[in-house]
Amino acid sequence: MTDPYRFILRRTGGPEVLEAEMIDVPAPGEGELLIRHEAVGLNFIDTYHRSGLYPLPLPSGLGNEAAGVVEGVGSGVDGVQVGNRVGYFSGPLGSYATHRVIDAERVVKLSEEVSSEAAAAVMLKGCTAEFLIERCARIEAGETVLVHAAAGGVGSILVPWLKAIGAIVIAHAGTGKKAELAGELGADHALSCPMDELAGQVRTLTDGKGVSVVLDGVGAASWDASLGSVARKGLIVTYGNASGPVPAFTALDLLRAGSIFVTRPTLFDYIDTAEAMRASAARLFDMIGSGAIQVRIGAQHALLEAADAHRALEARQTTGSTILIP
Repeated sequence: MTDPYRFILRRTGGPEVLEAEMIDVPAPGEGELLIRHEAVGLNFIDTYHRSGLYPLPLPSGLGNEAAGVVEGVGSGVDGVQVGNRVGYFSGPLGSYATHRVIDAERVVKLSEEVSSEAAAAVMLKGCTAEFLIERCARIEAGETVLVHAAAGGVGSILVPWLKAIGAIVIAHAGTGKKAELAGELGADHALSCPMDELAGQVRTLTDGKGVSVVLDGVGAASWDASLGSVARKGLIVTYGNASGPVPAFTALDLLRAGSIFVTRPTLFDYIDTAEAMRASAARLFDMIGSGAIQVRIGAQHALLEAADAHRALEARQTTGSTILIP
């Protein structure tokens, strides 16, 4: 399919429900931009929308993140011209497409140093890392943090970001190879033990105290390990459902774990204004520019192969970020 196209979600289910359809290139309206996508970001939240875990009104577009070239500028838009390179990561859904019209307030202009591929690979995951560390958990130098899925798209950014601010990082990954990668990213301790052994190893590494913060994007499979690893009065940030949603728990479970705190945040509540979104992106690009964060593209698929990319992501066969190329 060489003509302009987009993916449309007409029903929820497995990767096979993803359908591509040809479109006419849309024209931007007032306050809008027409973008020709050069790269589209693949994120776990895309699988939650596709599967129905996060329900959507159907039919729906899919994908929050992409980068490319401005090919049309609507009336009332200042500061962006045809030919500029821009990226976006805060929706609305519909980035799985060759072309897209989007509100100009949603985009971030890209410098020459940031390729479209790098931007699509890092914006949503990197800004997720920014808000988790700096505005949600507010982690400080010297705190000990457990990072689940430490070699994944978000985890591989969390680990070096935490090290850059002076935290002590215990990384956990599903395989020894992925744990080695987490160690290369700077983790003080890189583990790949079974989940039912993780809390014991964390307690050993922390002289029995546990960690002050757990950053958990795995969900169901890691919940008990997170509860067993967190220190008294510590915080579990459960921000993803890679293995399914966290099981039901009670306030008494939090008491028994040591008067702990639990939060289930989403990036989109932390970038709910254009100013907050751009500030988060600016902080991310500063971290990249300083060398603290490296953009790691682990896999690249043609956009038309989005179903295969979803299968690889859900099977946890990926490291770093995966991008889709129209």
